[in-house]
Amino acid sequence: MPSPIASLTPFARRCLAAGASLMMLGVMLGAFGAHALQAQLTPRQLSSYQTGVQYQMLHAFGLMIVGIVAQVTGVTPRLRWSARLMAAGIVFFSGSIYLMTAGASRSLGMVAPVGGISFMAAWALLAWHALSKPSS
Repeated sequence: MPSPIASLTPFARRCLAAGASLMMLGVMLGAFGAHALQAQLTPRQLSSYQTGVQYQMLHAFGLMIVGIVAQVTGVTPRLRWSARLMAAGIVFFSGSIYLMTAGASRSLGMVAPVGGISFMAAWALLAWHALSKPSS
C-alpha cells in the first residue's frame, strides 16, 4: 500500500512544503516581534510588523489549501498561478513591511500594494477554479 505522502503530486508537495515553511517562518517572526522588537519599535511600527506576520501566515495557509485542492481536483493553470501569487504576495506585502520595520526607506511601502493585489488575484483564481466545471 503506497504511503499517502508518496501519492502527492509534485505540485501539491511543493505547495504544502512551501506553505508549512512560510508558516514556521511566520511563527518565528511573530515571536521575534513580540519579544525582541517590542521594546525597539513604536506601537505603530509594531502593529505594522504584526500585520505583515498575520498576512504571511494567512497566505502561507492559503498556499497549503491550494496544494490540497490541486491534489483533490488536479493541477490547473489557475491553481499554479494562485500559488505563485500567494507566494509573491508574501514577499511583496509582508517582506516590504519587514524591511521598513528594519529601517528601510518608507518609499518601499509602495511595494506593499503589489503584494495586496497578488493576494486578491490568488484568492480570485482559487475561487474561479472552485466554480469551474471539471474538464472531461
